[in-house]
Amino acid sequence: MPLADLSLTTLYHELAQQGPSGWWPADSKYEILVGAILVQNTNWTNVAKSLANLRTSTDFDPAKLAAMPQATLIEQIRPSGFYQNKSRALLALFAWLKRRNFDLTAIAQTPLDQLRPKLLALPGICQETADAMLLFVFDHPVFVADTYARRLFAWLGQPTATYSALKAKTHEVDAWPLHDAQELHGLIDNYGKTVKDPMTFAASSLAGMQLVL
Repeated sequence: MPLADLSLTTLYHELAQQGPSGWWPADSKYEILVGAILVQNTNWTNVAKSLANLRTSTDFDPAKLAAMPQATLIEQIRPSGFYQNKSRALLALFAWLKRRNFDLTAIAQTPLDQLRPKLLALPGICQETADAMLLFVFDHPVFVADTYARRLFAWLGQPTATYSALKAKTHEVDAWPLHDAQELHGLIDNYGKTVKDPMTFAASSLAGMQLVL
């Protein structure tokens, strides 16, 4: 029998006992956009190497990123893997931003139900990447139903087979304060990097709890 029921809010407060998540690690929102694409199908250690290359060559100036030849970009992001697809995705994204004068603040004024489909229409932007961009760049509080979240929620009695299935259960986060939505994502990911299997979870403070969505 579960020891306690958890709402998303109480789960957030339980995880917050770990301390601030420190997420997203970046000096600018343009760096976050790049990192959100580069982190696909790899780990942050590899991403950090690519980001260091781009920081040296462009300082994440969006005009420089938009103008970079694909062959040059590929060499810069090679440590992140899948560099052909990721280079195409980055160039398409920054071309899209250029057509909007690189004005992230103006883009953020677009309603969520319009902006998310626009991001998803860009090459190489999956649901997880789009939601990360919405949350950390365009200041829309949304839930990122990534692998760490789906694994944790399954252990808490809310298994879902797909990203969309968990996303559909967590729209209450859309009404949260932006900082709390960002922290929830960061805390879940930090937890997932430490608690990686059912045995470790069983010894954690969340063991025996049931998430109610």
